[in-house]
Amino acid sequence: MVVEREPQELFLQGTMAAFQGPEPFGWVERIDPQTLEPLARTPDLPCGGHVWCGALLAHADGFLYSVNGAYLHQISPACEVVSERKLPLDRAHNGLLSLSDGTLVTKDLRLEGQGPSSLTLLSPGSLEIMGEPMELPEGSMGRIAADRNPSGDTIYIPGTEHLWRLHWDGTRLELDQSWSPKYRTAGGDQGLAWDGCLSGDALWIMDNGDIPSVRKIFAQMPNGRFENHPGKELSWQQKTPWKGRQRILRVNLKDSPQIVSATPFDDPGGGIIAPPVHIPEYDRVIAWDSVGGGLAGLQSKPERLETVWKANLRPTMQPVVFPESGELIINHFESGRDGLVVVDIESGDILHRVDTGAKLANGMFLTATSQGDVYYCTTGHLARLTFS
Repeated sequence: MVVEREPQELFLQGTMAAFQGPEPFGWVERIDPQTLEPLARTPDLPCGGHVWCGALLAHADGFLYSVNGAYLHQISPACEVVSERKLPLDRAHNGLLSLSDGTLVTKDLRLEGQGPSSLTLLSPGSLEIMGEPMELPEGSMGRIAADRNPSGDTIYIPGTEHLWRLHWDGTRLELDQSWSPKYRTAGGDQGLAWDGCLSGDALWIMDNGDIPSVRKIFAQMPNGRFENHPGKELSWQQKTPWKGRQRILRVNLKDSPQIVSATPFDDPGGGIIAPPVHIPEYDRVIAWDSVGGGLAGLQSKPERLETVWKANLRPTMQPVVFPESGELIINHFESGRDGLVVVDIESGDILHRVDTGAKLANGMFLTATSQGDVYYCTTGHLARLTFS
């Protein structure tokens, strides 16, 4: 993924897709915003042997923080490693947030049957671990989301069956015992949830995320390391192990945790590797099915989610939204090529299509910058989208 620390100051985080052979490592580069060439680069960053996309953030203290595998690094704008911390849990970590007081929080990734995940809190700068990691009631696959409140931060976590909420008041992290809605109600006919989107007094999630390639990667220790490369078994396009259609779910945050869901796509056995997005300015939530294909815009009614439009696209990435122009940008994989499309949020009309040149689609993050450009990265490929 790419992050913008200051206007036109862009940093790219990566990790080796070394599923076998020499031990993998990560890195962070400062890139030229026009040519995409590296201007500075960290040394190779250890990840504990785990192969998985981590997270990168630009902190208010001026530094960058990168979590990758079982390591967290503090990095200067010159791409110098300021401090390094091996995390207490020797697993891949895929969530990293800075809370309102600057505290860093990260989470290890576990699938069903792999025990509970844990949150680790760290002080920025020193990377001192603040107490023992907090063990969650379940394993958690998706990344964490946080909402800032006058009394502190609220962290939302998708578990293997329930959704969990924790409160941070600056000194103590506490599990909210009054809020744990169960989103998996059909057992083996539904997969696990990826990340959540916080918007409009609701948490929005999609399930069916632990597709066969994800299960294979996390059945290994270190995660994603094999004696013999699995080849096409690591593709997200494989048939899923469940029969359930892809769901989009709205979970109420303010009152009782009521769950309202919809299945806008017809194919059984849907699957995704990214979170949805809700756009309150247009009363639309955008969902998709990467395995079966399809992109949909839904309107949020009090008791239901109503499909307003559908488009014949096959996205895999978290989109970016430009509410001022009413446009959404997301990838579309077709015939071995991955491109970007600009979609009208309200109508679903396809406004533009751009070929990135990439031959592999993945579940990475698109990045919108202060200049209005969009940066795209997937396995082995980086691109910039501009508007004229």
